[in-house]
Amino acid sequence: MDMKRRLIYALSIGLFVTACNDIELPVQQGVETELTDIFVPEDATEGELLVKFVPEMTDILDRMAEEAASAPAMTRSGIPSTDEVLRILGGYELERVFPVDPRHEERARANGMHLWYIVRFDENTDLKMAISSLRQLGEISKIQCNTTLKRIDNPSRKPVAIGSNRLKGAPRVTELADIKSYEHLGFQWGYINEGNYTAPYDFSQEWAPIEAGADVNCREAWDIYPEAGDPSIIVAVLDEGVMWSHPDLEDNMWVNEDETYGSKEDADGNGYAGDKYGYNFVKDTPILCWSETYDTGHGTHVAGTIAAVNGNDKGVCGVAGGNKKEYPNSGVRIMSCQVIDGMYSVSLAQEARAIKYAADNGAVIIQCSWGYNSALANMMQGFTPGPASEEEWGGLYPLEKEAIDYFIHNAGSPNGVIEGGIAIFAAGNEYSAMPAFPSAYSKCVSVAAIAADYTPAGYTDYGVEVDFSAPGGDTEYYGVLGENNEGLDWEKPNGGILSTLVINGNAGYGYYEGTSMSCPHVSGVAALGLSYAAKLRRHFKAEEFVELMKSTARDLDHRYTNKTKIYHYNHSSAGYSTVQMNLNDYRGKMGKLIDAGALLRAIYDPENPDREPAGSDMRIPNITVAPGETQTIDLAKFFVNGENLTYVVGLAHTAAEVADAKIVDDTQLVVTGIANGVTTATITVNGGAKHVVAITVRKAGGNGWM
Repeated sequence: MDMKRRLIYALSIGLFVTACNDIELPVQQGVETELTDIFVPEDATEGELLVKFVPEMTDILDRMAEEAASAPAMTRSGIPSTDEVLRILGGYELERVFPVDPRHEERARANGMHLWYIVRFDENTDLKMAISSLRQLGEISKIQCNTTLKRIDNPSRKPVAIGSNRLKGAPRVTELADIKSYEHLGFQWGYINEGNYTAPYDFSQEWAPIEAGADVNCREAWDIYPEAGDPSIIVAVLDEGVMWSHPDLEDNMWVNEDETYGSKEDADGNGYAGDKYGYNFVKDTPILCWSETYDTGHGTHVAGTIAAVNGNDKGVCGVAGGNKKEYPNSGVRIMSCQVIDGMYSVSLAQEARAIKYAADNGAVIIQCSWGYNSALANMMQGFTPGPASEEEWGGLYPLEKEAIDYFIHNAGSPNGVIEGGIAIFAAGNEYSAMPAFPSAYSKCVSVAAIAADYTPAGYTDYGVEVDFSAPGGDTEYYGVLGENNEGLDWEKPNGGILSTLVINGNAGYGYYEGTSMSCPHVSGVAALGLSYAAKLRRHFKAEEFVELMKSTARDLDHRYTNKTKIYHYNHSSAGYSTVQMNLNDYRGKMGKLIDAGALLRAIYDPENPDREPAGSDMRIPNITVAPGETQTIDLAKFFVNGENLTYVVGLAHTAAEVADAKIVDDTQLVVTGIANGVTTATITVNGGAKHVVAITVRKAGGNGWM
């Protein structure tokens, strides 16, 4: 019997067969009505659903997972009603979406992440029918299909690739003789745009200008903070794999010191083996890939904008790439969470894992140039409109929303530079008056793109949901009418964004355009601001820091009045054409232009030292340790010039049988657990200020978390 027909038959007698299990399944005559409100995306994985159980099922699920630990798969939930419905759906297995990471299992459970499971069953089973059956169960709170991630960029629009030798003779948008070690910064107008380049030829239409100041103001920021990036700030790039061996990136890659690249052993116990520079979530492997047939170098390009190594006399610069010549241990770190691999991309379950992985392994910013189509995308241009509201998006993709919320609320540290994380998303490239989700989510940072004269890039999505604009390039606007501009003539600037790239599997450089390119400008500025705050030992809550970014960004609306912009719309079915953009339509819908210099001055202005710095003082964290184990804290991280201060530790009189504490190597507080209990330690800094730290000693639980 055909599986779909057998399922309908089974459901019609379900009340009788499973009455003892209190299951209420739809009977046959109600099937059509029952299914009308169930949406199954075209790319939904057959024979697979994502379900979230209610918290009351935790103990049962844990017991079943423990019993299945040595088996190939978990084949029972242990919940009779659920197992009976799954049996009807065909042979099945369950897999917890998020692997156990003992370091963070407690907070994962507090956020309900342990209740999400992938359920696999017969691929011939009708997904609507399966959803209808499972959502009758009181033991399951959420159900969704397991679809795949969508690129925000158009992969058919290829980057303009150039070799490093091509950079040397190219004209500059700005001359920066005073920053000699940044040899090729002059080509990166998105950072510092002095507007002093004019067209060497005549256009048949209006020449697209380059206007001074249409940049993220790196000049002022780097003057204030010449280190230009701190390695304690980690940005997770959720994109194609980042070429970690690129000579302009390798010194600024995040490195998981406990792991051996590509190893099958999970040396640090975080649930992912061999994850030295990040993880390939598409293929479930630690091997990051950037040279598949359909790879474009997109992830490497994005990473370069954030943190290409500065001051190394080669290649290009990153907004927060440090200053290696003067400060060898500078520059933020890039963690590669690969969610696109050639023509393949992650499922929603894999995407959620990547986001949680970033939070659990130290990233405080996720850089995301992907999403769904805008709800206002033009169907005539081949776009299928995406979710139109937070409610709709959250209803269709609850796991994705919960994973993003987990990052926003749990990344960082209450004792570090930032408590919580910042999720930064590209708005989209469909010329639509609403950004795509997740960018449109109110808790995410949404980024639109501008050209080199402040005007909206011709492709950018926009809308009231957008938080920031940043340089994204506009090769159509700066191109030559009637030419395809696939090659790069240095005397005809194409207005794109220059960054690191992968060319035929090798390290190189090149130009891209898109909100995919504006997005990492904002990620870079956020990382630069957090680096400066770390130097000053300032602490922020994530939402507080985002508000500071917004309050220091530059207004664009006054530029979008009573005029139009002409750009070259190269996607016309009739061929090349000139189209006018009504700038009034963009007022209030492009956010503000992110400003690195203004952000740093708001954190602390060295020219106005009497003004109170933004944020709050960092605090030494309370300590939890198991009996017989030790925890070490570098006290220097919590005080300005902390490496040169002296520290003395004193234990409460109740501590003798609970814990021991001492100062090692001048700044290291080492606490050893003795027996279960609670006590305190007092840290005296430079013979003056005293800081009290709570010490809790308790044994790890049976499941491996504290």
